[in-house]
Amino acid sequence: MRGVPARAADARNFVHDLLHNAGIPVDDLALVDALLVTTELVTNAQRHGGGLIGFTARIVEGYLELAVEDRSEDCPITAAPRDPGATGGYGWPLVQRLARTIDIALTETGKTIRVTLPL
Repeated sequence: MRGVPARAADARNFVHDLLHNAGIPVDDLALVDALLVTTELVTNAQRHGGGLIGFTARIVEGYLELAVEDRSEDCPITAAPRDPGATGGYGWPLVQRLARTIDIALTETGKTIRVTLPL
């Protein structure tokens, strides 16, 4: 998929279908991780990145590659220790833990975050 899904659910559905139709075995846990990371990246672009302006998902050499483009040049950060009762702030550390590689590139319109996930 190349384009801009209207919702995180649309991106997640595309990734789900891509992996199910890939013709290669995809572990159930890898599928769940891929859907979770997709949701986090797209949601973060919409909430914190000034809006989602690009989304690509493809399989490359046995890995899922996701690229999410938004309008902000601000890179994601891991929240400092905070009140245990606070909500939010868990998505980026989760992406960092699950992704094999992460690359953040500034663009003329903001940034692109590209991750690879093992299948």
